[in-house]
Amino acid sequence: MFREVEARPSPGLLMAVLVFTVLLGGAFMFYLGARYEDGLHAIGGILLLTAGIAATPGFFTVAPNEGKVLTLFGKYKGTAKNPGLWFTNPFMTKTAVSLRIRNFETNKLKVNDARSNPVEIGAIVVWKVIDTAEASFEVNDYVQYVAVQSESAVRALASSYPYDHHGDDAIALSTHPMEVSKGLLEALHDRLGKAGVEVLEARISHLAYAPEIAAAMLQRQQASAIVAARQTIVEGAVGMVEMALDALSAREIVTLDDERKAAMVSNLLVVLCSDRAAQPVVNTGTLYS
Repeated sequence: MFREVEARPSPGLLMAVLVFTVLLGGAFMFYLGARYEDGLHAIGGILLLTAGIAATPGFFTVAPNEGKVLTLFGKYKGTAKNPGLWFTNPFMTKTAVSLRIRNFETNKLKVNDARSNPVEIGAIVVWKVIDTAEASFEVNDYVQYVAVQSESAVRALASSYPYDHHGDDAIALSTHPMEVSKGLLEALHDRLGKAGVEVLEARISHLAYAPEIAAAMLQRQQASAIVAARQTIVEGAVGMVEMALDALSAREIVTLDDERKAAMVSNLLVVLCSDRAAQPVVNTGTLYS
């Protein structure tokens, strides 16, 4: 397993002055040799010029939040991360690896949730490279590796949780976004750590039932909402009826037997729980007629 090693290249400005001096000296010697027909000076000038030109590939620059992976004949020699102009062995291969923070958004994936309901899900992954050696040598293409493993983690996550909790306290994709995002982040850490990648954030960006069951699931959600609303209305109506009976009894406005109380309770519940406006009926007879 490869681990990142800090490279120590030579300062580029100092080496640039040295190489420029060699080139200038070689050109001057070649000029003298050619002018005075001195073969020794001419050959020396050619050698200096050749050395100066051969040294120029050793110069490289490192941008902020960038690493240059240095390899010599296939052997890893280290990574230069300090920004600036540097010089190293001209035969070194220099591969740039960005250390900047990146965003990746998965496609809208169609997956079966924990209850085998088809759902559409997508996620956003925020990541960056923290080990250039692992990113360069442990995987073939770390950018593609992040994309493939992120989609795989999202699929596994969606299959582990139901879309909706249906009244219980189980973690669900639609009602527990923090817990789901935490689970996705942990899964991505395990999958992408071997590629020298750190996941900074992972969250669900798209979540919906698949089109073939979306209408049925919408009806079920509407029915659940109606049942919950009716339950609240009934509880409130029962409380109001109880208050009305207690107030009538405490103030001795009217004395009702059990049959009349039952009728009153029935009428009040109909009025309070109905989803339409009640039509009043005026009783013009006696109380017991």
